[in-house]
Amino acid sequence: MIVQRRAVSAVLAASALLVTGGCSADAGGSSGGASASAAPSGTAAQVSPSAEETPPAKGTVTVVRTVAEGLNTPWGLAPLPEGGLLVASRDEGTITRVDSETGKKTELGEVPGVSAAGEGGLLGLALSPDYASDHMVYAYFTSASDNRVVRMIYDPARPAGDQLGAPDTVFKGIPKGMIHNGGRIAFGPDRLLYVGTGESGDRGLAQDKKSLGGKILRLTPEGDPAAGNPFPDSAVYSYGHRNVQGLAWDSKQRLFAAEFGQDTWDELNAIAPGADYGWPTAEGRSEDTRFRNPTAQWHTEQASPSGIAYAEGSIWMAGLRGQRLWRVPLKGTAASADPQAFLEGDYGRLRTVVSAGGDKLWVTTSNTDGRGDPTSGDDRILELKVS
Repeated sequence: MIVQRRAVSAVLAASALLVTGGCSADAGGSSGGASASAAPSGTAAQVSPSAEETPPAKGTVTVVRTVAEGLNTPWGLAPLPEGGLLVASRDEGTITRVDSETGKKTELGEVPGVSAAGEGGLLGLALSPDYASDHMVYAYFTSASDNRVVRMIYDPARPAGDQLGAPDTVFKGIPKGMIHNGGRIAFGPDRLLYVGTGESGDRGLAQDKKSLGGKILRLTPEGDPAAGNPFPDSAVYSYGHRNVQGLAWDSKQRLFAAEFGQDTWDELNAIAPGADYGWPTAEGRSEDTRFRNPTAQWHTEQASPSGIAYAEGSIWMAGLRGQRLWRVPLKGTAASADPQAFLEGDYGRLRTVVSAGGDKLWVTTSNTDGRGDPTSGDDRILELKVS
């Protein structure tokens, strides 16, 4: 059952944004179909992909520097507007500020209520859209009973280790498990909170629109279902997902999501409100017209994707098992060329990708998560220059 903490306290200034994804695909790793940009009043304005600038078929990645080392199971990563990065430790349940110039680490504090086990723990981080005035940090974590979203005031004037206020539960009741806890959260261009969840190992939840498992949720900052959601009085924005751990918007405010497949296909999807992405009936592309086909797909040993970010006309996707960074150049919501791999095996498992502005990305490694082979210095935050 969906549990909301309280009603909306203010009318949102931003109107609902509806996005559409590609509907058909060829064998080369890209999907066709119309694309749409966000439009006012909750309508989707059609945009011709031919009118959009297409990035080069091949790109480049340069590792500029290692920003920080010695992180334990880093998961969520949130750049601060005043400079620096907040990093969530999945297993320790702590949030640490990293000075993005010197790499110095300062622990803000431990988030109470985190129950780390298996793939669960302290996962995604996001800053309030009003962070400049409210200093609220949102976090997704696994508790003893569920997965939930909380928010806390961050006060850097307080002593290290005591800089987080008491958590205020925004949304709870998301199914938990030893696997498939989802965990990525992000505020969209509409100032609404998007939450990627997993089906916690219970496949049937993904197709059950009354369940919060295997979904992308769309909430107000207070935790209520957002106005304009596709299902009445429901937080569910899209369904039929196995385990969503990547959320990002392109320059036209279209939402993309990465999710883990089972044995065959991992997916990058363009997300449309109310759309069904097929799991567990479909994994990867399908001829079944009830389901949205992915923008790109990979064999699981090549990807096992977690975080994604948009930069320089492409989606950049971190691979865990694949131990590489994928570039997917876009034309509308379709891939304009075959995905291109970088950093193959150079840094081990890659978990989170965040835009650092312009042609720069921050990427975290994930070799201390129990499935990697950590070396001296793991885990790291890397700064990349991309094209």
